Amino acid sequence: MTPRSERRTLAGGAGAIEVALDWPTAAAPLGIACIGHPHPLYGGTLDNKVAATLARAFAGLGWLAVRPNFRGVGASAGTHDHGRGETEDFLLVAQAARGWVERGAALPLALAGFSFGSFVAAQAAALTAQGMAPAQLVLVGIAAGKWPMPAVPADALLVHGEFDETIPLADVLAWARPLEAPVVVVPGADHFFHRRLTLLKTLVARHVRGAGSIDGAD
Repeated sequence: MTPRSERRTLAGGAGAIEVALDWPTAAAPLGIACIGHPHPLYGGTLDNKVAATLARAFAGLGWLAVRPNFRGVGASAGTHDHGRGETEDFLLVAQAARGWVERGAALPLALAGFSFGSFVAAQAAALTAQGMAPAQLVLVGIAAGKWPMPAVPADALLVHGEFDETIPLADVLAWARPLEAPVVVVPGADHFFHRRLTLLKTLVARHVRGAGSIDGAD
């Protein structure tokens, strides 16, 4: 069955934040995933195919997937804040999502992001207060070399395309090397994972649940 989707708005530091929610088919979500989209000044929105693929992966596993539009995008107020306000809003959305689910405060939280969204998600993970620390961190098209990526936990899932023309794989490996953080390299993939979205979805699902795979089309 296809997860149920809806749009909501909530109040943020710069005004309204537009959010897309992908509800799992199960009666009650097993977790909450907050997913960041690519750079808004280069056309990035919550409808980006990679961000939507991440949402489908989590929703397919029974999680509530939440994708905010960053400041100045769609119905979200404000202007681009170079990751500062976006991270603040990202954490606010993750906290608000807990209130949208019965007993949401007890559910595991995942933070995920693609490209610029990976920078926002990584910053949010580093800043999470006690009780909000994410159970999962998933970064795709990792923004190393473009923005000052923080250190990430050893169990984070890091996925990058072999032929990423926007963020060279060499830059990602240079960031990951001192962290001893493994990077999953998708052979032949470009920055937007054209023709590799089903594989990306499977990688995320396997990581989150520890084994197995899910089916789906790009």
